[in-house]
Amino acid sequence: MRLDGGTASTLDAWIRSMSRPAPTAVGRLPSHSPTCAGCGKENPAGLALEVDATEHGVSAVHRFDHRQEGAPGITHGGLVAAAFDDLFGFLLYRVGELAVTRSLTVEYLRPVLLGVDYEFTAHVRDRAGRRLHVNAAAADAGGRQVATAHATFVIVDVEHFEQGSPAKRS
Repeated sequence: MRLDGGTASTLDAWIRSMSRPAPTAVGRLPSHSPTCAGCGKENPAGLALEVDATEHGVSAVHRFDHRQEGAPGITHGGLVAAAFDDLFGFLLYRVGELAVTRSLTVEYLRPVLLGVDYEFTAHVRDRAGRRLHVNAAAADAGGRQVATAHATFVIVDVEHFEQGSPAKRS
């Protein structure tokens, strides 16, 4: 299944997977799509995040590698932001609605080192109409936060995603 082909069946399958009822149990969540830059196992340039539903939100343990390097030995900040953005996307499974990122702010507290496991956690702070306000943090094994993030997501209709279909663009 590839999203870049833009076929209706692929888009339909993706929309169905993202809009299924929110899980009630904790445990591993399915990737957004096989080719997702954040969690897709078929994307060689992706982060391949593995995310779990928790009692209060979602979490993932992730280790950045040499492919995500910015300064020597340190993860590129844009890829830390991508990890947060994708983690926030997993909260949508908990909410049970489709949404898109409106804004994302990351505060880098310490260098995010390559080859070190970090626990990323996220939760919905509140909801105001179509807007979801979400918070997250990344911490090392000692519990020291290395980065925090907050974002606003906007609930959208299925039609928003249909704009990516080649049939809709022609």
